[in-house]
Amino acid sequence: MTKKMLAIGAALVVLVAVVIAAIVFRPPAEATAPIEAIPIGTPAPAATEAPAVAAAPTEAPAATEAPAATEAPTEAPAPTTVVAAPNASEPIVFEIAQSESEVRFVIDEVLRGAPVTVVGVTDQVAGQIAINPSDPTASQVGVIQVNARTFATDNDFRNRAIKNAILQTDQYEFVTFTPTGLTGLPAAGAVGESYTFQMTGDLTIRDVTRPVTFDVTVTPVSETRLEGQASTTVLYQDFQLTIPDSPSVDTIADEVRLELDFVAQPAS
Repeated sequence: MTKKMLAIGAALVVLVAVVIAAIVFRPPAEATAPIEAIPIGTPAPAATEAPAVAAAPTEAPAATEAPAATEAPTEAPAPTTVVAAPNASEPIVFEIAQSESEVRFVIDEVLRGAPVTVVGVTDQVAGQIAINPSDPTASQVGVIQVNARTFATDNDFRNRAIKNAILQTDQYEFVTFTPTGLTGLPAAGAVGESYTFQMTGDLTIRDVTRPVTFDVTVTPVSETRLEGQASTTVLYQDFQLTIPDSPSVDTIADEVRLELDFVAQPAS
């Protein structure tokens, strides 16, 4: 009887292990579409929603359709992007160029007794930056989104575990950062000079949102090109993330470094 119970228990353990392995290491969902920037001023979509597709600005009514003099004039909706003439005081909206940009998460672990730094990368990042040439302190950063389904490390099994078990990208396709404030911006700027400031906002991973501050360095290489870096460190437990146990992994650091290297060009 005891041997029979032990056999049944062992079979259940094997069955559970097989089920867990099937869930963790199954092929993860692919990205639904190439990521697009959310126009500045547009709220971030809910965590379970697909990204908003940038819509063309609504055209103002034609001159011949102006309202009668007795009516209050109808205001044309503000465009989602603004391209200013040289030396204009209006903001110029730049957009992250994915082909020249990269998002990374970096976490340290001890693998079979040896220290290892795990790096996950993707170029599927989108966002807009509005630069006010006459008053850089009035500049803005729009919602920044990263397609979590496109993160890749140097190990396919790790990739599947990250997407299926940790980030649950089948349900939560995007990591979203919604800026709420910029501090340390200069009162004036010049092409070729680098500027360092802080960007505070709400970071959403899966369905958990926490306030986070990025250290940012931006260099206006020319009037039509920005280059920059942003980085911060978070605790993955703060976002209720759980890393599955692995017999080959001895320890995993609590801190995760998030990094963005970006190039931005005027939005078309």
